[in-house]
Amino acid sequence: MEGYGRFLKSSAPPPQDWQLDQAREALRCFRKGTENWHIAAPDAQGRVEVAFRVKTRGAKDLDTPRRGHLEMGSMNTDAWLEKSSQTMKVRRFALRTVETYLGWQRRFLAWAAEKKLEAASKAAVEGFITMLAVERKVSAGTQNQAFSAVLYLTSEVMEQPVEGVDGVRAKRSRYLPVVLSRDEVRRLFAVMEGTTGLILKLLYGTGLRQMECLRLRVKDVDMERMVLTVRGGKGGKDRQVTLPKALHMELSDHVARLRALWEADREASLPGVRLPEALGVKYPNAGKELAWQWFFPSKQTSMDPETGIHRRHHLHENALTLALKAAREKAGITKKVGCHTLRHSFATHLLEDGTDIRTVQDLLGHKSVETTQIYTHVMTGGGTGTRSPLDGL
Repeated sequence: MEGYGRFLKSSAPPPQDWQLDQAREALRCFRKGTENWHIAAPDAQGRVEVAFRVKTRGAKDLDTPRRGHLEMGSMNTDAWLEKSSQTMKVRRFALRTVETYLGWQRRFLAWAAEKKLEAASKAAVEGFITMLAVERKVSAGTQNQAFSAVLYLTSEVMEQPVEGVDGVRAKRSRYLPVVLSRDEVRRLFAVMEGTTGLILKLLYGTGLRQMECLRLRVKDVDMERMVLTVRGGKGGKDRQVTLPKALHMELSDHVARLRALWEADREASLPGVRLPEALGVKYPNAGKELAWQWFFPSKQTSMDPETGIHRRHHLHENALTLALKAAREKAGITKKVGCHTLRHSFATHLLEDGTDIRTVQDLLGHKSVETTQIYTHVMTGGGTGTRSPLDGL
């Protein structure tokens, strides 16, 4: 660890103090989590099995998963985080929300322990959020995200609500979304190809969020009716959108490639894809059916981190990010472009074409029309149609 610390300090530019603290904490957690690992020799297929052994006071090693335990009548950090994870899953929080909240809760508990503060106290909560805002200079959205995670830990997990801390909640600024012009969209797609190009065209043509698109199953894309169904979108809501007719040929070719890949996986006796919730228990063989396959599968197979099963997952979002970055540079676009930019452009161009805002709201899956109204401020001419007086001179 000391050698790695010297390596970090010698890099140019040198990391800030908070970055070094973050690296130390990551290494400490890694060393603590792997000190009792036992890695077996590879089997005939080259797979390596890792066994986790935990030492308990006054007892021999046990081949049981690492769990939190009680210390001096109170739970330690690992146990609080495990309990928090369980309560969030019971309440059907999205997986990414669970991961994000656990990350902030872990940092908060470590910070409170370092400052020797009681975690479920006003001083600890206010001090941690103040540190993020003043020292780390995080954005208002990040500050509020951390605040919500900490409040959930103290109120719902520790069952010790902390009163009078609303003053550290940040007032979020209202930023206008980045929108591409129609010419910029054409230039962008002109330099894109392959599966990533098809996905990005679909994002612009349907207004889907990035993960909504990557998590599509074969059964969710109706090529006969040219309708796409989003299952369990943001807020746990389903919705339908119309598939662009311009993509019919590309989508048909893609489905043919999907069928060939599915047949190859079945011949290789690859385990079925992961199914939502307990469907895999109720229908053990459904994951091997074509209907449940990912519509945009990864080229490589990988191990499921929760079940340990080696199977095919959907395409990783980093592949889209890298492809979009390369296309933006080739197209000569100077705007900051992300996958969500295509969703913003979809909504704005529909409104410019005269589509009713309620219809756009339904297509985007917004809970409130006020969220959709932000696109009226980025329409051509600011949505007002007013001519500048300079153009009249």
